[in-house]
Amino acid sequence: MTLGLAEIARLAAELDECAREGGDAAQVTQADGAFGIKDAYAVQDEIRRRKLAQGRRIVGFKVGLTSAAGRAALGAQGPCFGFLADDFALPDRGVCVLGKMRRPQVEAEIVFITRAALKGPGCHIGTVLAATDFVLAGIEIVDSRYRDGQFGLPGMIAGNACAARFVLGSRAVQLDEVDLRTVGMVLEKNGKAVAFGAGAAVLSHPAAAVAALANHLGARGEQIPAGALVFSGSIAGAVPVEAGDSVTLRVQGMGSTGVRFVA
Repeated sequence: MTLGLAEIARLAAELDECAREGGDAAQVTQADGAFGIKDAYAVQDEIRRRKLAQGRRIVGFKVGLTSAAGRAALGAQGPCFGFLADDFALPDRGVCVLGKMRRPQVEAEIVFITRAALKGPGCHIGTVLAATDFVLAGIEIVDSRYRDGQFGLPGMIAGNACAARFVLGSRAVQLDEVDLRTVGMVLEKNGKAVAFGAGAAVLSHPAAAVAALANHLGARGEQIPAGALVFSGSIAGAVPVEAGDSVTLRVQGMGSTGVRFVA
């Protein structure tokens, strides 16, 4: 790392405050090597520590930049990762109060629920499938904390990979009921289909994203615990939403879920 603990704490406090109060943080940059990936995850770790100090629970993780186009846009060599807290959760078919969110978007994802802990190094698709209890359809709601919505890879990671809210479908599906590579899905906004995709859009197999997360955490002395939920990455492009919109995700063989947005 290149940043000191005081600077990491300052950045974490600013980003955490922006997420809660709707402010715009100044962009953190990688200029002159002053802010790198290790610094970014250190800031994210401090935001997680702040969440725990506020009485929240960490219920799972998210994987971002699982598409080649997303990685290319930010110059990333692989996916990035964030955490999910209990106050991010919304009920199936419930209401999302946009409140102080600045640039909300929705993503269609497959969500893994683990029955056994996963830890790298050496975690692979087979390991993930063996440790999975069931999968669900999921909608992730992402939001940028940065001024003008502009950020690079370190900024995205520091801002907890843009995690804001999530919705879980209510139909638990066993792995022998669905082919996660070929499963198709459609995302609808206000009754109109706006995004399509199949599971293979996520690193060729959604379980590969979970394995990448486990290996990332293992390198840091952490693991995906049993009973955690993992949003494995967007199957189609992110879709902007605003107050008054209703979104429905339909997944082949996995049912549907949805959320309505209000101011």
